[in-house]
Amino acid sequence: MHFEEINLGETHIRLKTDLEKHNLKSYVYSLRSDLKNYIAKNQDFLLSLEPLKLNEENLPLIIKTMHESSLKADVGPMACVAGTISELSLNYLIENDSKNSIVENGGDIALINDETTLCGIYSNNEILGNEIAFKIKPRKRPLGICTSSGKIGHSISFGSADSVTVISRSPSIADGLATRIANDVYGPTSEDKVTKALETSENYKEFFDGVLIISDDNIGTVGKLPEIVETMEFDVKI
Repeated sequence: MHFEEINLGETHIRLKTDLEKHNLKSYVYSLRSDLKNYIAKNQDFLLSLEPLKLNEENLPLIIKTMHESSLKADVGPMACVAGTISELSLNYLIENDSKNSIVENGGDIALINDETTLCGIYSNNEILGNEIAFKIKPRKRPLGICTSSGKIGHSISFGSADSVTVISRSPSIADGLATRIANDVYGPTSEDKVTKALETSENYKEFFDGVLIISDDNIGTVGKLPEIVETMEFDVKI
């Protein structure tokens, strides 16, 4: 396996792949160029916190994917940007015959794995710490694992979750849904916060496999999640 970091503007990818040569950096550069060029002419795409109605034809792939995911998740298109870049990057690697690649972009993961893989759950929760992970069994189809938090990172969140992690076949949709569900982690008590977010999750079950919500001393789940196992404590760069 080969490890690489790709840093382009706001995009910070950590890549693990079975491909020795892939030129993913150039592909990500092209995606970012398409996004920046579109935003230069359409500021609403950058600023809107709600889905937009786009009637244009021949949209760049990254714009089309972000737009469609935002419609399904009821969020602004930029809430899906990191997961979309992860998803399209993984698709690019698969098209180049990768059977085992993990693309992590700002905590939003797209992967395909031909061997069992552990994916750490980073929440900084006082009880759980950062010592748990999803155990992902070998699979032949892409998977998205995306997380939003009201306490960690730079993304906009209107809730106060330690973390909301969404598992979906589409990392782009998972990214948007993590934001949407995390926005509803609010209430007078930790239990109320998780209950509210679980209720919100139920409205989007057709788009995800499972959701894990962590808030203070309460945890909630919806759908089917991979096995959760204990790991050694880990840290990530925020």
